[in-house]
Amino acid sequence: MSHVKYAERVENLAPYPFAAIDKARAKAKAEGKDIISLGIGDPDLPTPDFIVKALQKAVEDPATHRYPDYAGRADFRKAAANFFNKRFGVSFDPASEIVALIGSKEGIAHIPLAFVDPGDYVLCPDPAYPVYSVATGFAGGKVHRMPLVPDFNFTPDFEAIPDDVARLAKMMFLNYPNNPTGAVASKEFLADAVAYCRDNEILLVHDCAYTELAFGKDKPVSIFEIDGAKDVAVEMHSLSKTFNMTGWRIAFVAGNAHHVGGLGKIKTNVDSGAFDAVQMAAIEALNRYDDPAVLKNYKIFGSRRKRCEQLLDEMLIKYLKSDATFYVWFQTPTKESSAEFAARVLSTTGVVLTPGSAFGHTGEGWMRIALTVPEDRLEEALKRVSEIL
Repeated sequence: MSHVKYAERVENLAPYPFAAIDKARAKAKAEGKDIISLGIGDPDLPTPDFIVKALQKAVEDPATHRYPDYAGRADFRKAAANFFNKRFGVSFDPASEIVALIGSKEGIAHIPLAFVDPGDYVLCPDPAYPVYSVATGFAGGKVHRMPLVPDFNFTPDFEAIPDDVARLAKMMFLNYPNNPTGAVASKEFLADAVAYCRDNEILLVHDCAYTELAFGKDKPVSIFEIDGAKDVAVEMHSLSKTFNMTGWRIAFVAGNAHHVGGLGKIKTNVDSGAFDAVQMAAIEALNRYDDPAVLKNYKIFGSRRKRCEQLLDEMLIKYLKSDATFYVWFQTPTKESSAEFAARVLSTTGVVLTPGSAFGHTGEGWMRIALTVPEDRLEEALKRVSEIL
Protein backbone atom coordinates (compact mmCIF):
# COMPACT_ATOMS: atom_id res chain seq x y z
CA MET A 1 0.00 0.00 0.00
CA SER A 2 1.56 3.30 -1.08
CA HIS A 3 1.35 6.52 0.92
CA VAL A 4 1.80 10.08 -0.29
CA LYS A 5 4.63 11.65 1.68
CA TYR A 6 3.70 14.34 4.18
CA ALA A 7 4.59 17.92 3.29
CA GLU A 8 7.77 19.18 4.96
CA ARG A 9 5.77 21.50 7.21
CA VAL A 10 4.03 18.43 8.65
CA GLU A 11 7.14 16.23 8.70
CA ASN A 12 8.93 18.89 10.75
CA LEU A 13 5.98 19.55 13.04
CA ALA A 14 6.53 18.52 16.65
CA PRO A 15 3.59 16.69 18.27
CA TYR A 16 1.11 19.12 19.82
CA PRO A 17 2.08 18.90 23.50
CA PHE A 18 -1.45 18.80 24.87
CA ALA A 19 -2.39 15.93 22.54
CA ALA A 20 0.59 13.98 23.90
CA ILE A 21 -0.45 14.77 27.48
CA ASP A 22 -3.99 13.62 26.71
CA LYS A 23 -2.63 10.35 25.31
CA ALA A 24 -0.54 9.74 28.44
CA ARG A 25 -3.55 10.52 30.62
CA ALA A 26 -5.71 8.02 28.69
CA LYS A 27 -3.04 5.34 29.11
CA ALA A 28 -2.84 5.91 32.88
CA LYS A 29 -6.63 5.81 33.11
CA ALA A 30 -6.72 2.51 31.19
CA GLU A 31 -4.28 1.13 33.78
CA GLY A 32 -6.88 1.82 36.45
CA LYS A 33 -5.44 4.96 38.02
CA ASP A 34 -7.71 7.60 39.55
CA ILE A 35 -6.79 10.49 37.24
CA ILE A 36 -6.81 14.10 38.42
CA SER A 37 -6.01 16.25 35.41
CA LEU A 38 -4.40 19.61 36.08
CA GLY A 39 -2.97 19.57 32.58
CA ILE A 40 -5.14 21.32 30.00
CA GLY A 41 -6.74 24.74 30.49
CA ASP A 42 -10.32 23.62 29.93
CA PRO A 43 -12.72 25.04 32.54
CA ASP A 44 -14.71 22.41 34.42
CA LEU A 45 -17.45 24.89 35.35
CA PRO A 46 -20.42 24.99 32.97
CA THR A 47 -21.27 27.87 30.66
CA PRO A 48 -23.67 30.24 32.51
CA ASP A 49 -27.28 29.26 32.03
CA PHE A 50 -28.39 32.51 30.38
CA ILE A 51 -25.90 31.90 27.53
CA VAL A 52 -27.05 28.30 27.08
CA LYS A 53 -30.68 29.46 26.88
CA ALA A 54 -29.77 32.08 24.28
CA LEU A 55 -28.20 29.34 22.14
CA GLN A 56 -31.23 27.08 22.52
CA LYS A 57 -33.52 29.87 21.34
CA ALA A 58 -31.23 30.83 18.44
CA VAL A 59 -30.69 27.32 17.15
CA GLU A 60 -34.45 26.78 16.83
CA ASP A 61 -34.59 29.57 14.23
CA PRO A 62 -34.01 28.03 10.76
CA ALA A 63 -32.39 31.30 9.65
CA THR A 64 -29.34 30.42 11.77
CA HIS A 65 -28.83 27.14 9.93
CA ARG A 66 -27.46 28.77 6.78
CA TYR A 67 -23.99 30.12 5.99
CA PRO A 68 -23.06 32.97 8.35
CA ASP A 69 -21.43 36.25 7.34
CA TYR A 70 -17.69 35.71 6.79
CA ALA A 71 -16.67 38.56 9.09
CA GLY A 72 -19.32 37.77 11.68
CA ARG A 73 -22.88 38.93 12.26
CA ALA A 74 -23.27 42.70 12.38
CA ASP A 75 -24.97 42.45 15.79
CA PHE A 76 -22.16 40.23 17.15
CA ARG A 77 -19.50 42.69 16.01
CA LYS A 78 -21.50 45.54 17.53
CA ALA A 79 -21.73 43.63 20.85
CA ALA A 80 -17.94 43.09 20.74
CA ALA A 81 -17.36 46.80 20.11
CA ASN A 82 -19.74 47.73 22.95
CA PHE A 83 -17.93 45.32 25.30
CA PHE A 84 -14.62 46.94 24.38
CA ASN A 85 -16.00 50.41 24.99
CA LYS A 86 -17.51 49.56 28.37
CA ARG A 87 -14.63 47.40 29.60
CA PHE A 88 -11.59 49.29 28.27
CA GLY A 89 -12.92 52.71 27.23
CA VAL A 90 -11.79 52.17 23.63
CA SER A 91 -14.00 52.63 20.54
CA PHE A 92 -14.02 50.46 17.42
CA ASP A 93 -16.10 50.58 14.26
CA PRO A 94 -17.87 47.20 14.33
CA ALA A 95 -18.26 47.19 10.54
CA SER A 96 -14.54 47.48 9.72
CA GLU A 97 -12.50 47.02 12.92
CA ILE A 98 -13.97 43.82 14.41
CA VAL A 99 -13.96 40.33 12.85
CA ALA A 100 -15.48 37.21 14.42
CA LEU A 101 -13.17 34.22 14.96
CA ILE A 102 -13.86 30.52 15.39
CA GLY A 103 -11.99 30.70 18.70
CA SER A 104 -8.87 32.83 19.12
CA LYS A 105 -6.67 29.80 18.28
CA GLU A 106 -8.02 29.99 14.74
CA GLY A 107 -7.22 33.71 14.47
CA ILE A 108 -3.71 33.19 15.88
CA ALA A 109 -3.09 30.34 13.42
CA HIS A 110 -4.21 32.36 10.40
CA ILE A 111 -2.87 35.87 10.99
CA PRO A 112 0.74 35.12 9.97
CA LEU A 113 -0.59 34.05 6.55
CA ALA A 114 -1.83 37.62 6.06
CA PHE A 115 1.39 39.44 6.97
CA VAL A 116 4.40 37.10 7.03
CA ASP A 117 6.37 36.18 3.91
CA PRO A 118 8.87 33.31 3.78
CA GLY A 119 12.04 34.35 5.58
CA ASP A 120 10.39 37.07 7.70
CA TYR A 121 10.94 36.87 11.43
CA VAL A 122 8.14 36.58 13.97
CA LEU A 123 8.99 37.42 17.58
CA CYS A 124 7.46 34.77 19.86
CA PRO A 125 7.61 34.62 23.65
CA ASP A 126 9.14 31.53 25.24
CA PRO A 127 7.53 29.82 27.13
CA ALA A 128 4.29 30.36 25.25
CA TYR A 129 1.18 28.89 23.69
CA PRO A 130 2.69 26.62 20.98
CA VAL A 131 0.43 27.89 18.19
CA TYR A 132 2.42 31.15 17.84
CA SER A 133 5.51 29.37 16.56
CA VAL A 134 3.61 26.67 14.63
CA ALA A 135 1.57 29.30 12.74
CA THR A 136 4.79 31.17 11.96
CA GLY A 137 6.27 28.03 10.45
CA PHE A 138 3.17 27.35 8.35
CA ALA A 139 3.55 30.84 6.84
CA GLY A 140 7.22 30.19 6.06
CA GLY A 141 8.40 32.63 8.70
CA LYS A 142 11.31 32.25 11.09
CA VAL A 143 10.72 32.21 14.84
CA HIS A 144 12.87 34.40 17.09
CA ARG A 145 12.20 33.40 20.69
CA MET A 146 11.96 36.07 23.38
CA PRO A 147 12.72 34.44 26.78
CA LEU A 148 10.29 35.10 29.63
CA VAL A 149 12.28 34.89 32.86
CA PRO A 150 11.69 35.93 36.50
CA ASP A 151 14.29 38.73 36.31
CA PHE A 152 12.08 40.57 33.80
CA ASN A 153 8.77 39.65 35.48
CA PHE A 154 8.12 37.13 32.68
CA THR A 155 8.06 39.86 30.01
CA PRO A 156 10.46 40.01 27.02
CA ASP A 157 13.61 42.13 27.06
CA PHE A 158 13.29 44.03 23.79
CA GLU A 159 16.86 45.28 24.01
CA ALA A 160 18.08 41.68 23.73
CA ILE A 161 16.53 41.28 20.26
CA PRO A 162 19.36 41.56 17.66
CA ASP A 163 19.07 44.51 15.27
CA ASP A 164 19.21 42.27 12.20
CA VAL A 165 16.26 40.24 13.55
CA ALA A 166 14.26 43.38 14.33
CA ARG A 167 14.91 44.64 10.81
CA LEU A 168 13.42 41.48 9.27
CA ALA A 169 10.60 41.04 11.79
CA LYS A 170 7.01 41.44 10.62
CA MET A 171 5.08 40.34 13.68
CA MET A 172 5.30 39.95 17.45
CA PHE A 173 3.05 37.78 19.59
CA LEU A 174 2.38 38.80 23.19
CA ASN A 175 -0.08 37.28 25.66
CA TYR A 176 -1.04 38.98 28.94
CA PRO A 177 -2.32 37.86 31.36
CA ASN A 178 0.06 35.12 30.33
CA ASN A 179 -0.31 31.45 29.56
CA PRO A 180 1.52 29.46 30.94
CA THR A 181 3.04 31.67 33.66
CA GLY A 182 0.03 33.67 34.87
CA ALA A 183 2.12 36.87 34.70
CA VAL A 184 0.28 40.18 34.28
CA ALA A 185 1.88 42.94 32.20
CA SER A 186 2.07 46.52 33.44
CA LYS A 187 0.91 49.47 31.34
CA GLU A 188 4.55 50.59 31.24
CA PHE A 189 5.63 47.31 29.63
CA LEU A 190 2.79 47.40 27.09
CA ALA A 191 3.74 50.99 26.21
CA ASP A 192 7.32 49.82 25.60
CA ALA A 193 5.99 47.02 23.38
CA VAL A 194 3.91 49.45 21.31
CA ALA A 195 6.89 51.80 20.96
CA TYR A 196 9.20 48.96 19.92
CA CYS A 197 6.76 47.68 17.29
CA ARG A 198 6.13 51.19 15.97
CA ASP A 199 9.88 51.93 15.67
CA ASN A 200 10.52 48.64 13.87
CA GLU A 201 7.32 48.49 11.77
CA ILE A 202 6.14 45.26 13.40
CA LEU A 203 2.53 44.13 13.80
CA LEU A 204 1.87 43.38 17.48
CA VAL A 205 -0.63 40.55 17.98
CA HIS A 206 -1.88 40.59 21.57
CA ASP A 207 -3.56 37.35 22.62
CA CYS A 208 -5.90 38.59 25.32
CA ALA A 209 -7.76 35.42 26.30
CA TYR A 210 -7.44 35.93 30.07
CA THR A 211 -8.15 39.62 30.79
CA GLU A 212 -11.41 38.83 32.57
CA LEU A 213 -10.14 35.83 34.53
CA ALA A 214 -8.55 38.06 37.14
CA PHE A 215 -8.96 38.31 40.89
CA GLY A 216 -7.12 41.45 42.03
CA LYS A 217 -8.45 44.94 42.64
CA ASP A 218 -7.19 46.20 39.26
CA LYS A 219 -8.35 44.42 36.11
CA PRO A 220 -5.72 43.66 33.42
CA VAL A 221 -5.56 46.18 30.58
CA SER A 222 -6.00 46.03 26.82
CA ILE A 223 -3.12 46.93 24.50
CA PHE A 224 -5.47 49.58 23.09
CA GLU A 225 -5.39 51.51 26.36
CA ILE A 226 -1.87 52.50 25.24
CA ASP A 227 -1.61 55.62 23.06
CA GLY A 228 -0.82 54.78 19.45
CA ALA A 229 -1.53 51.05 19.80
CA LYS A 230 -4.19 51.09 17.12
CA ASP A 231 -1.51 51.95 14.55
CA VAL A 232 0.55 48.83 15.29
CA ALA A 233 -1.59 46.21 17.07
CA VAL A 234 -4.49 43.81 16.90
CA GLU A 235 -5.98 42.08 19.92
CA MET A 236 -7.65 38.67 20.07
CA HIS A 237 -10.45 38.31 22.64
CA SER A 238 -11.84 34.86 23.35
CA LEU A 239 -15.07 33.95 25.09
CA SER A 240 -13.62 30.53 26.01
CA LYS A 241 -12.14 31.31 29.41
CA THR A 242 -14.21 34.43 30.11
CA PHE A 243 -17.51 32.55 29.99
CA ASN A 244 -16.43 28.86 30.20
CA MET A 245 -17.19 28.42 26.50
CA THR A 246 -14.11 26.53 25.27
CA GLY A 247 -16.13 24.06 23.19
CA TRP A 248 -18.27 26.77 21.58
CA ARG A 249 -15.37 28.16 19.49
CA ILE A 250 -16.15 31.85 19.39
CA ALA A 251 -13.90 34.89 19.71
CA PHE A 252 -13.12 38.16 17.91
CA VAL A 253 -10.19 40.27 16.79
CA ALA A 254 -10.11 44.06 17.12
CA GLY A 255 -7.77 46.54 15.43
CA ASN A 256 -7.59 49.05 12.63
CA ALA A 257 -9.37 48.22 9.37
CA HIS A 258 -6.13 47.42 7.50
CA HIS A 259 -4.82 44.90 10.03
CA VAL A 260 -8.17 43.29 10.77
CA GLY A 261 -8.96 43.25 7.06
CA GLY A 262 -5.80 41.26 6.32
CA LEU A 263 -6.90 38.47 8.63
CA GLY A 264 -10.43 38.77 7.23
CA LYS A 265 -9.12 38.13 3.70
CA ILE A 266 -7.47 34.89 4.83
CA LYS A 267 -10.60 33.76 6.67
CA THR A 268 -12.84 34.44 3.68
CA ASN A 269 -10.79 31.88 1.75
CA VAL A 270 -10.34 29.20 4.42
CA ASP A 271 -13.52 29.13 6.49
CA SER A 272 -17.17 30.15 6.28
CA GLY A 273 -17.55 31.90 9.62
CA ALA A 274 -18.78 30.98 13.08
CA PHE A 275 -22.21 29.35 13.48
CA ASP A 276 -24.86 32.10 13.69
CA ALA A 277 -26.58 30.58 16.72
CA VAL A 278 -23.29 30.53 18.65
CA GLN A 279 -22.71 34.18 17.71
CA MET A 280 -26.18 35.07 18.98
CA ALA A 281 -25.48 33.35 22.30
CA ALA A 282 -22.12 35.15 22.41
CA ILE A 283 -23.93 38.48 22.04
CA GLU A 284 -25.85 37.68 25.22
CA ALA A 285 -22.57 36.79 26.94
CA LEU A 286 -20.79 40.01 25.92
CA ASN A 287 -23.79 42.15 26.84
CA ARG A 288 -23.81 40.59 30.33
CA TYR A 289 -20.06 40.18 30.92
CA ASP A 290 -20.47 41.42 34.50
CA ASP A 291 -23.48 39.20 35.28
CA PRO A 292 -23.38 37.70 38.82
CA ALA A 293 -23.25 34.16 37.36
CA VAL A 294 -20.07 35.07 35.45
CA LEU A 295 -18.46 36.83 38.41
CA LYS A 296 -19.28 33.85 40.65
CA ASN A 297 -17.20 31.60 38.39
CA TYR A 298 -14.22 33.96 38.65
CA LYS A 299 -14.48 33.81 42.44
CA ILE A 300 -14.34 30.01 42.31
CA PHE A 301 -11.15 30.07 40.22
CA GLY A 302 -9.70 32.75 42.49
CA SER A 303 -10.41 30.61 45.57
CA ARG A 304 -8.74 27.61 43.93
CA ARG A 305 -5.67 29.70 43.10
CA LYS A 306 -5.39 30.91 46.69
CA ARG A 307 -5.69 27.35 48.02
CA CYS A 308 -3.15 26.02 45.49
CA GLU A 309 -0.66 28.70 46.49
CA GLN A 310 -1.15 27.84 50.18
CA LEU A 311 -0.44 24.16 49.48
CA LEU A 312 2.65 24.96 47.41
CA ASP A 313 3.89 27.15 50.28
CA GLU A 314 3.46 24.20 52.66
CA MET A 315 5.44 22.03 50.23
CA LEU A 316 8.19 24.71 50.05
CA ILE A 317 7.77 24.87 46.27
CA LYS A 318 8.50 28.20 44.57
CA TYR A 319 5.90 29.61 42.20
CA LEU A 320 4.82 32.84 40.53
CA LYS A 321 2.17 34.55 42.65
CA SER A 322 -0.48 36.06 40.40
CA ASP A 323 -3.94 37.61 40.44
CA ALA A 324 -4.96 36.36 37.00
CA THR A 325 -5.58 33.23 34.88
CA PHE A 326 -6.35 29.77 36.25
CA TYR A 327 -2.74 28.65 35.84
CA VAL A 328 -0.07 28.32 38.53
CA TRP A 329 3.54 28.29 37.28
CA PHE A 330 5.86 26.56 39.74
CA GLN A 331 9.47 25.44 39.75
CA THR A 332 10.16 21.74 39.24
CA PRO A 333 10.86 20.59 42.82
CA THR A 334 13.41 17.87 41.87
CA LYS A 335 16.52 17.65 39.69
CA GLU A 336 14.53 15.83 37.00
CA SER A 337 13.60 17.59 33.78
CA SER A 338 10.08 19.00 33.81
CA ALA A 339 8.95 16.24 31.38
CA GLU A 340 10.53 13.51 33.53
CA PHE A 341 8.90 14.89 36.66
CA ALA A 342 5.49 15.14 34.94
CA ALA A 343 5.79 11.56 33.65
CA ARG A 344 6.75 10.21 37.10
CA VAL A 345 3.92 12.10 38.80
CA LEU A 346 1.40 10.74 36.29
CA SER A 347 2.62 7.14 36.41
CA THR A 348 2.82 6.97 40.22
CA THR A 349 -0.02 9.24 41.37
CA GLY A 350 -2.42 9.65 38.44
CA VAL A 351 -2.02 13.45 38.59
CA VAL A 352 -1.58 15.22 35.25
CA LEU A 353 0.73 18.25 35.26
CA THR A 354 2.08 20.08 32.21
CA PRO A 355 5.89 20.26 31.93
CA GLY A 356 7.20 23.75 31.29
CA SER A 357 9.25 22.44 28.39
CA ALA A 358 5.99 21.85 26.48
CA PHE A 359 5.82 25.64 26.09
CA GLY A 360 9.41 26.18 24.93
CA HIS A 361 13.05 25.89 25.98
CA THR A 362 12.81 28.64 28.59
CA GLY A 363 9.99 26.76 30.28
CA GLU A 364 12.40 24.01 31.36
CA GLY A 365 12.65 23.85 35.14
CA TRP A 366 9.00 24.86 35.56
CA MET A 367 5.60 23.15 35.65
CA ARG A 368 2.06 24.39 35.03
CA ILE A 369 -1.02 23.58 37.05
CA ALA A 370 -4.45 24.26 35.51
CA LEU A 371 -6.98 24.98 38.25
CA THR A 372 -9.75 23.15 36.42
CA VAL A 373 -10.89 20.69 39.09
CA PRO A 374 -12.93 21.25 42.28
CA GLU A 375 -10.96 22.37 45.33
CA ASP A 376 -11.13 19.00 47.10
CA ARG A 377 -9.66 17.25 44.04
CA LEU A 378 -6.99 19.94 43.77
CA GLU A 379 -6.04 19.30 47.41
CA GLU A 380 -5.96 15.54 46.79
CA ALA A 381 -3.75 16.01 43.70
CA LEU A 382 -1.18 18.13 45.53
CA LYS A 383 -1.25 15.75 48.50
CA ARG A 384 -0.32 12.89 46.16
CA VAL A 385 2.49 14.95 44.62
CA SER A 386 3.84 15.88 48.07
CA GLU A 387 3.97 12.20 49.05
CA ILE A 388 6.41 11.33 46.26
CA LEU A 389 8.75 14.27 46.84
